[in-house]
Amino acid sequence: MTNAQTIQIAEAKGRPMLHWVGKVQLRGIRGTPKLDGESYTLSEQIQYTDIWANDTYLQFMYERLLLLKELLTTDGMIYLHCDWRRIHHLRCLLDEVLGSENFINEIIWQHQIMGGSHDKRFPKAHETILWYAKGSGYRLRSENSNVRVPFSDYVLQSMKQDEKGWYYERRRMSRKATPAEAAAKAHTRTYVESPDVGTVATDVWADMLSYQELPNERQGLDLYPTQKTVKLLTRLISAASDPGDLILDCFIGSGTTAAVAQKLGRRWIAADVNKGAIQTTSKRLQAIIRQQVEAGAVPQQMAFETQTSEVSEDLGGLAGLTHSFSVYRVNDYDLQIQHNEAVNLAVEMIGIERVKTDAFFDGTLGRRLVKIVPFNHPLTLLDLQLAQDELKARPDEERDVVLVCLGKETSVDAWLAEYNKRRPVNKIEVIELRTDQKYGKFFIHQPAQARVRVERQTSEVSEDLGGLLVIEIEDFISPSIVERLEMDTPLFKAQIPDWRAMVDVVLIDTAYDGQTFNIVLSDVPERKNDLVSGRYELPAPEGVAPGSATTVAVKIIDMLGEEVLVTAEVGPA
Repeated sequence: MTNAQTIQIAEAKGRPMLHWVGKVQLRGIRGTPKLDGESYTLSEQIQYTDIWANDTYLQFMYERLLLLKELLTTDGMIYLHCDWRRIHHLRCLLDEVLGSENFINEIIWQHQIMGGSHDKRFPKAHETILWYAKGSGYRLRSENSNVRVPFSDYVLQSMKQDEKGWYYERRRMSRKATPAEAAAKAHTRTYVESPDVGTVATDVWADMLSYQELPNERQGLDLYPTQKTVKLLTRLISAASDPGDLILDCFIGSGTTAAVAQKLGRRWIAADVNKGAIQTTSKRLQAIIRQQVEAGAVPQQMAFETQTSEVSEDLGGLAGLTHSFSVYRVNDYDLQIQHNEAVNLAVEMIGIERVKTDAFFDGTLGRRLVKIVPFNHPLTLLDLQLAQDELKARPDEERDVVLVCLGKETSVDAWLAEYNKRRPVNKIEVIELRTDQKYGKFFIHQPAQARVRVERQTSEVSEDLGGLLVIEIEDFISPSIVERLEMDTPLFKAQIPDWRAMVDVVLIDTAYDGQTFNIVLSDVPERKNDLVSGRYELPAPEGVAPGSATTVAVKIIDMLGEEVLVTAEVGPA
């Protein structure tokens, strides 16, 4: 007897942002700006190039730092890395946001000498990492071996043991010893726990190679201009967190922070506006988690909400290890990445006539002036003030104004009501592209969809274990990929008849509990031209009796990093 069930996919839902307020223990920020131009191509953005220029970058960082401060726990800390171009400005921002009294260290990461001309300045050979705390409750995990460095040969050779067996090194004092100190010779001794333990690293880290010299870490990864080494991030995370603590990297890049956090037993959140970064990170974490599961380091998934910072002896100190993660889409960031394309679509949809001779307004809509607010932020009071100031500079201008935006702050409507009430001319109207009754539906995100068939069959081999699960993905469609390829659905079907060409990864959990996704099978093609299988035969999970039902979950991640989840409950075989 066969019990088959077919189910349509629904869009996966992410958690609200406020859910994480006050729960982040440590986060890493990468902040290297690109300063050689005002305009960058879409391909540069896709290849991880930083896109900020001049004051726009500092305003962006200031707003993000304010948000990150709210996310930090009371004993949380923040690392910020940037190169020489903006590090001094960012330290001023951190002093303002977190307070100069909460500055911990300026860490110097020494690396190989960079190329280029050295006839006018000293060769560049270091990066700077700023370390701040939210308050005075933080602590340095100096006992962690990853935070310590070996004693130098000179110090080791000078070490001696006293009559009680304690190791110490002899040092001269900068002042004359008191008679009691001279008699006890205490002023000349600095005791250490053991020569093998080493000493706490200073704020100059010269024991780590630059990323270009680490081919093992580089294999299979897309390089990021500010990518950190595994060893560097291991020390940073170990110094400021315990197993089970939560790490946030809001510019994940190639995923090294999340990878190191996973290896160290920390919980983690990784975010990026770039889908390529999410895809690269997902592949990297899947490989690490698979290795941990095969090594027996992760006996079961531990729910984030019940996890504590206590170390489990049974797990060898890796109490925070999990072997599952989810990908959440929290915004229509495609419209922010493809800003020029989105603007052109909005102009065409609304019917705006572009005007290139006006330095402020972008065009006209009938007799009204039109200003398109950049889609990388919602409409703010500052944008309204800029429009008002521009109109004041044009005393003879009598036309009304239309502001086109993608999102708006809650205070905007009240400001507009008060402003328009006092203006017989130059009234301001807003077209918000997500909610406008006439134009808002154009920018609705269409989630990917899949049709999956799940059967439970009997077999001679698996009958005693509850039967055999046959899982087949019958169809898959990703509207995001369709839009990227600038195709409509019929043309898409004709040119790419195999849905597997759109799929990057398939993950299966044969005993899904509705909360935790435990990977039983991971179908990740080894080569670029390989495709996922699409059909899988798996034994029913252990502990599920032949007469009991089980819930099968299939997670599909497309080539742009979007994730969907199909679940199906199958009864006895």
